[in-house]
Amino acid sequence: MKELELKYGCNPNQKPSRIFIDGELPVTVLNGRPGYINFLDALNSWQLVTELSAATGLPAAASFKHVSPAGAAVYSPLSDVMKKIYFVEDLELTPMASAYARARGADRMSSYGDWAALSGICDEATARILSREVSDGVIAAGYTDEALAILKRKKKGNYNVVQMDPSYRPAPVEHKDVYGITFEQGRNELKIGPEFFSNIVTKNKELPPEAVRDLIVSMITLKYTQSNSVCYVKDGQAIGVGAGQQSRIHCTRLAGSKADNWYLRQHPAILELPFKKGISRPDRDNTIDVFISEDYMDILNEWDKYFTVKPEPLSREEKRRWLDTNTGVALGSDAFFPFGDNIERAHKSGVAYVAEPGGSIRDDNVIEVCDKYGIVMAFTGIRLFHH
Repeated sequence: MKELELKYGCNPNQKPSRIFIDGELPVTVLNGRPGYINFLDALNSWQLVTELSAATGLPAAASFKHVSPAGAAVYSPLSDVMKKIYFVEDLELTPMASAYARARGADRMSSYGDWAALSGICDEATARILSREVSDGVIAAGYTDEALAILKRKKKGNYNVVQMDPSYRPAPVEHKDVYGITFEQGRNELKIGPEFFSNIVTKNKELPPEAVRDLIVSMITLKYTQSNSVCYVKDGQAIGVGAGQQSRIHCTRLAGSKADNWYLRQHPAILELPFKKGISRPDRDNTIDVFISEDYMDILNEWDKYFTVKPEPLSREEKRRWLDTNTGVALGSDAFFPFGDNIERAHKSGVAYVAEPGGSIRDDNVIEVCDKYGIVMAFTGIRLFHH
């Protein structure tokens, strides 16, 4: 039996703590000393990115916080606007770096202090992004010498760097202890691909390849998100994840508000906010988040702390006009939608494609609301709860 001692468990008072396995551990700590929650994030996020990459054939990355993804993405080139809102306009981006920039940029507030996961080798460009963000650690299949040198300098040499053996395959049955009692179940080995969305139940049945890719990203992201969960995706990246809510409509609203926030950050007025020099990335993120919220007066009352001139806030009407230009968004749900109100809310965030298991006694109502807006919906027939 091989084991690795951890600093502590979920909390500092929970000692001793370790991870162990019969046989060789598939993880190697190259730097730092990861804790219990770090490894929960690392192993869940590793599964997500490797499945995403296998399903799409593209480099994949994830940004995890407290055992759920704040963001996940596959490689797609970044526009100048995307580079600006993700703070990477000064970097030469590789496919892996682009994937992580997208994953981190989905919900930058939630990604503060994240655990990063990369489906392949961490290169120098990706390490440079990680080096200047507030992050707890990273797991990847490997690291170039240049990348490892950069990461070992982060957090005064204490940044957690974990290498995963890509050939590792877990046992088909998994166990979990709760209150001294051991639970056992078969691993969720479900493979999610294009065929997952073949049962289209709406009048509109046009599901283009980009939408299939986005639905794949959504459903694989949900497979590793604490339930209940809903995920909005556009251009190969999650733009809003609603996790761990008891009510599905609250998942849909939470994820939708994050998707709206992501899109509002691209508004020309937000892109041109006159920040003072020296404002850190976290402070910019927080300022932008408050400025586009209903609490914008909190920022305007102290505008001279952040801006060179006092900016004009976006009106509710202007926000709505801008949000109405967001189209082609894909939405996945880890269980059925019990009411059409979820679709009504999703429509407000530009959703055009939906995947959910189906099976509600009100499926007809949900389909009817999709047809009302011309939304394409596929019933997958399979639930994706994760706990």
